[in-house]
Amino acid sequence: MSRWEQHGRKSDTPGSWLGIAVVHRASATPVSFAVVPFLSATMARMHARRRGSSGSDRPTTDEPPEWSDIEPDAIESRVVELAEQGHSPSEIGIKLRDEGVKGTPVPDVKAATGKKVTEILEAHDAAPELPEDLRSLFERAVRLNEHVEANPQDYQNKRALQNTESKVRRLVEYYRGDELPADFSYSYDRAKQLIE
Repeated sequence: MSRWEQHGRKSDTPGSWLGIAVVHRASATPVSFAVVPFLSATMARMHARRRGSSGSDRPTTDEPPEWSDIEPDAIESRVVELAEQGHSPSEIGIKLRDEGVKGTPVPDVKAATGKKVTEILEAHDAAPELPEDLRSLFERAVRLNEHVEANPQDYQNKRALQNTESKVRRLVEYYRGDELPADFSYSYDRAKQLIE
């Protein structure tokens, strides 16, 4: 942009408006002007330009509530038992919150035991082979791949498959060398083999 300059007004207030003008240097006349919303404090989704869905916040206390007086050893044994039944770490947390241990709900495993569910599983050699977020993306990618093969005209789901595989590759890059082998690379066949 040798003969063109961009002029804009910065704003640090979320929800305010930001004006951008493109100006020709020689004549100093504005050529175009655009007003865009400036939303710095809100997180957006990765592939859609919408804001993410909100969720409820946990209580800020580090202590378990008085009515949930379960021994940490009982909670840990229940966590391992649920993992052996094939439940994922997030499903284990939901089951402990809803069903509890011996009829008493456990609203927060970390507050009650001092360890996260995944840490408890690792200590008892019951941790899943794949991280839960990567496994769920593998399952979605395999499901979408099979659907697109059966329905080649479904362009919407072709795009969804591209977005999902993009997320998979980002996450594989993050876990490679730690949770995954250093030479791991994603492919449909490998993902299908890992989730079976």
